[in-house]
Amino acid sequence: MNELIGRVFSFEKTVFPDSRELFGKLVSEGQSPKALMISCADSRIVPEQIMQAQPGELFVCRNAGNMVPPYATMNGGVTSTVEYAVMALGVRDIIVCGHSDCGAMKALSAPELPEGMPNVIAWLRHGAAAESVVSSCSPHLEMDERVRAVSLQNVIVQLDHLRTHPSVATAIAKGEMSLHGWFVDISAGMVMGLDGQTGEFVPLRDDKPLPVALPARSRRVLDAWTAEAAE
Repeated sequence: MNELIGRVFSFEKTVFPDSRELFGKLVSEGQSPKALMISCADSRIVPEQIMQAQPGELFVCRNAGNMVPPYATMNGGVTSTVEYAVMALGVRDIIVCGHSDCGAMKALSAPELPEGMPNVIAWLRHGAAAESVVSSCSPHLEMDERVRAVSLQNVIVQLDHLRTHPSVATAIAKGEMSLHGWFVDISAGMVMGLDGQTGEFVPLRDDKPLPVALPARSRRVLDAWTAEAAE
């Protein structure tokens, strides 16, 4: 722990001086992050490192299992972060990012949930649909294959939950919001993205189009309904 704390001095002495102008600009002009990433709290996953993001470029929300609880009137950290990112910061891209060897997904995939951790058990229920889909559609999968399948499906489930949030639903309806589902394979150093058209996760490659779970496009639902009603 002392070694880790000691790096704070390194930041102050070496890192900050090289970025003094950037930090000064962020203070005077405020932040304008390009995206919100909802990722797992696992210490092996560092969103800013994965995206090679500089301070001010990425708004991050981390929790066990990269969960996004469905919208409810009860306040919550994820709900508040999403709302603030969309409505106050104007974020127009949200990434739900899972990863391999995830402890939360291992617990969710196990026959019995962990004992003695009631809050963890309650939190994992937000991923129950992912476990149910894999158990029903791919009952033959076992151990690592099952955990990976649940992890991938969990990203899809959390994207569905994300769309229940009013700020996100409104931005989607206006054609201002794109949703992304990512999965980081730690051992391979590879990031995979959900292709919303095929429903498959494919590797992100600089020579191929970026797979997007839900691309931004205006739906004009209210306009269409009003025109139909007028007729």
